[in-house]
Amino acid sequence: MEPVTVSVTISRPREEVFAYLVDLANHPEFSDHYLVDWRMTRVQTAGQGAGARFRYTAPLQRFDWADVTFIDVDAPRRIVQAGRGGKYNRTRLRSIYELEPGAAGTTKVSLTVETRPGLPTDRFMESLGQRGWLKRKSAKALRRLRSILEDNEGRGQRATIGGL
Repeated sequence: MEPVTVSVTISRPREEVFAYLVDLANHPEFSDHYLVDWRMTRVQTAGQGAGARFRYTAPLQRFDWADVTFIDVDAPRRIVQAGRGGKYNRTRLRSIYELEPGAAGTTKVSLTVETRPGLPTDRFMESLGQRGWLKRKSAKALRRLRSILEDNEGRGQRATIGGL
């Protein structure tokens, strides 16, 4: 699937937004409307190497588990996470959070999500509307992120290690 990019401007300094995003255990708080059943794969939930496993609620998906790991953390500018999902983990996943400073202490957060299906049948399943679904859900996640960081409201539940 071609990359999907969404962005939002948050009225907080870039360092504060980065500190929140670099802790993978915080991600369910703003994305639990489409990424559910989060489990951390490491005790260290922040920084490079932090990982998680979750289910995504995309329509028409029988094999809906995925896992991701932070593979590149460039403070306070960029976080790259990579992983796999779908049937037999054939589909490669990559998400990039880019943070740019704005005027008067604001931060522009851009999220780019890309998938690479392993087989033509996987590509066919993605072609049934997953791109639009992913763009809508990712945009809502960034809006929820903004409300959490600006107003401290709309928080979901943080992820745990091994479901404890």
